[in-house]
Amino acid sequence: MEPMRSRILGSTAPLAFSALILAGGGCVTHRAVAPHAESPPVPAPPVEPPKPSPAPIAAVSAVPAARTTKATRLPQQTPVPVALDLPTLEQRLRDTRAIGVFTKLTLKNEVDDLLARFRAFHRGQRPPTLAELRQSYELLLIKVVTVLQSGDAELATAISTSREAIWNVLSDPKKFAQI
Repeated sequence: MEPMRSRILGSTAPLAFSALILAGGGCVTHRAVAPHAESPPVPAPPVEPPKPSPAPIAAVSAVPAARTTKATRLPQQTPVPVALDLPTLEQRLRDTRAIGVFTKLTLKNEVDDLLARFRAFHRGQRPPTLAELRQSYELLLIKVVTVLQSGDAELATAISTSREAIWNVLSDPKKFAQI
């Protein structure tokens, strides 16, 4: 028995330890037991069913551009419209057929009123405050874009894209003086 014990504890011990790990599937659990007290067995953690994997993502082709076919080309993005300057915007609004004559007159009066309020603001007259002017400006633009949306979507998009550029002109006293 002694030669067997020396073989297990000697050079073959790492082999026996490896065999135990392999036989146990590589999982070794350790549970602390209090001396002289029997503890109830620890329940195994619940096994969750496998979650469905997300839809596979199409691989991007590494084929050079010269050899690609129509099926492997990525869709091209549409160019972002450039912000309009005020004279161009004014002319496009006059020329559009998406807005009737009376609606154009109403919008022109509202624009003139807003511009008069900006002039007063830039002269130092309060009210209106810049926040009040911004709110009036945003409401007017929403109204214009809404009216244009169904009849001239391209102009509506151009106005929406130009929103901040126009605001920067209106809110800056030096730029406003040039219009």
